[in-house]
Amino acid sequence: MPPEPAPFAYDGLDRVMHEKARLGILTSLAGHPEGLSFNDLLRLCGLTQGNMSRHLSVLEEAGLVAISKGFEARRPRTDIRLTAEGRRRFLDYLSVLEQVIRDASAKIEPTPAKPARNAPADGWWKGI
Repeated sequence: MPPEPAPFAYDGLDRVMHEKARLGILTSLAGHPEGLSFNDLLRLCGLTQGNMSRHLSVLEEAGLVAISKGFEARRPRTDIRLTAEGRRRFLDYLSVLEQVIRDASAKIEPTPAKPARNAPADGWWKGI
């Protein structure tokens, strides 16, 4: 007998991308096809240099980003860009994330607003 389908397993939520800092890095790079400098990513993502380096290593090992090092005006410069595979996988990841949002939105019932404490009941003034 085949296993029961698991509609909420969300296998497409890649753990490499699902970490908050790496999600921020990938989102930043997705909007800049030419890539960004290490310093620009630091500013956009609010990470320390050590954290950024570690997260970029994970993303590079997964084939999601390409890192190039060079010099600009005799100063070292590191540039990071999404690879073609990284762009495709990130778009797939976003599709699954959108499905999570649709599923959750369909399951959550709006909570009725509670009246303010010590507020009179509706229509109290009608008896005046």
